[in-house]
Amino acid sequence: MNRIRLVAAIGATIMLLGPGTAGYADAGDDKAKLDRQLQETQATLEAATDKAQQAAADHERAAAALPGAQEDLADAKGRAIAADAAVRQAQRDRDAADAVLASADDAYAAARQQVERARADTSAFVSAAYKGGGFAMVNSVLDAGGPTDLALRIEYLNQVAQANQHALDELTAARMGAKQRSDVALLAQRRAQEAAGQAERALADSVTAQTNAERAAADVQALLDQSAKAEATANAERSAVLARYEQLKIDSDKVAEQLRAEAAAEARKAKSSRGGTSNKAPVTTALPPKTGAFFLMPVHGWKSSNFGMRFDPVYKVYQLHAGVDIAAGGGQPIVAAADGVVVRAGPAGGNGNYTCISHGLYQGKGLATCYAHQSAILVHVGEVVHRGELIGRVGTTGASTGYHLHFEVRLNGTPIQPLDWLPSCLC
Repeated sequence: MNRIRLVAAIGATIMLLGPGTAGYADAGDDKAKLDRQLQETQATLEAATDKAQQAAADHERAAAALPGAQEDLADAKGRAIAADAAVRQAQRDRDAADAVLASADDAYAAARQQVERARADTSAFVSAAYKGGGFAMVNSVLDAGGPTDLALRIEYLNQVAQANQHALDELTAARMGAKQRSDVALLAQRRAQEAAGQAERALADSVTAQTNAERAAADVQALLDQSAKAEATANAERSAVLARYEQLKIDSDKVAEQLRAEAAAEARKAKSSRGGTSNKAPVTTALPPKTGAFFLMPVHGWKSSNFGMRFDPVYKVYQLHAGVDIAAGGGQPIVAAADGVVVRAGPAGGNGNYTCISHGLYQGKGLATCYAHQSAILVHVGEVVHRGELIGRVGTTGASTGYHLHFEVRLNGTPIQPLDWLPSCLC
């Protein structure tokens, strides 16, 4: 299965990955990209079952590590091929050196035989001279009967002398040839030893590279198996995940219905009192400024997930992420974004510990803020709160994948973009 298809399939598990998957680049950039992607998908992951969430995390780790593992595999295989080629070349070098050494040994043996023959001939000549053979030759010259006889005897002596000199020259040449062949043989022997050493080192490198390649292949296969398992988990959890989708929608609709009822009651009260006092602070009818600042930042943190519709490419389901997630440490204080009255405070299914505050009417519609996943709710229904007042603590209750505040702005019960109402810097 190619990777693009795999990512599309696992999208069901991770509940809408978003526009891309983590790629393999510089280690720091890759980690930062993966962290951003995980944060962006957290809100949608909250709709998944625990098994699907775990499968999503497994897939993300596999997707992030797979390109690097594939590069390691290719590198290890390349090293194995190169090392194997080096072994083969070293073996060829060693065979060639062995052949040179054998030839030198043959030449050296032949030279030794030649030296032995020359040495034998010279020894015979010296022995003959020592035994008086030379004096006999001189006497034969002195006993010559005439010029012609003398010339013949002198020529004979010259030939004898030349033969002996030739034997000596052969002895010298044979010795020089033997020495040269000995040097060549020694050099060939050294080269053969070096080639053998190179072959052994190349063989060791080849074994190491092959081991690395096998390990890298196993790692890649494990990552592929992990992703396949995540896909299977996603398919197995299909019914449960779709049920959670539907339940979240029902819960959100119930909140909207309650807030609309509160807004309607507020409108009736305002209409009947006509200038009378109210336990709710007046709400401006001005449009929210472009830079936000209408509401106070409810917690110190940073935006980890956006508001808006998300599409599951496998289950073909649109899901509204009804607020913006603000990552913060567990137990950090949550404050009221503006003056108002608490209209909801308690457990609320996937939202965990959930608080909604009505801020009165805005352009004739009820304006409210809601705070989900709290570890502790510090207010009660009907309580009047003021801007910046402590109302709860950051937690990870309900369907949550980590400590953060899920913050909603609702107009007449309908979720709207919170960033239009908050300070521009979520930090």
